[in-house]
Amino acid sequence: MDTIKRIPDSELEIMMIIWEADKPVSSTYIIEKLKGEKDWAHTTVLNFLARLVDRGFLETKKKGRFNYYNSLISEKDYLQKESKTFLEKMHRNSLKSLVASLYDGDAISKEDLEELSNFVDEVSKS
Repeated sequence: MDTIKRIPDSELEIMMIIWEADKPVSSTYIIEKLKGEKDWAHTTVLNFLARLVDRGFLETKKKGRFNYYNSLISEKDYLQKESKTFLEKMHRNSLKSLVASLYDGDAISKEDLEELSNFVDEVSKS
């Protein structure tokens, strides 16, 4: 997992569509999913997909005249790597600092903290 590199937000949006689909998808499928959110040209999406293939995030397989893209990096692995990097860089590995920052910024509620506390209790028992 240490070899997973951070990808730009635009490419991450494409990865999220592929992860959500949980199957190989075409560029046309991705463009359909982006409708209303992004007005990217087909060539733009193809460029993002090519970069993701080059970076080892996707593999491509030709079926008929269409290329289908499949994820080589799971959403869970990417999220774990990004979260770990964020915690290390922005909070100097202090989970307390992260939670305090989220709470002070009104990003999480007391209910969220209670849910987190319950999660920690469950994990501690196992």
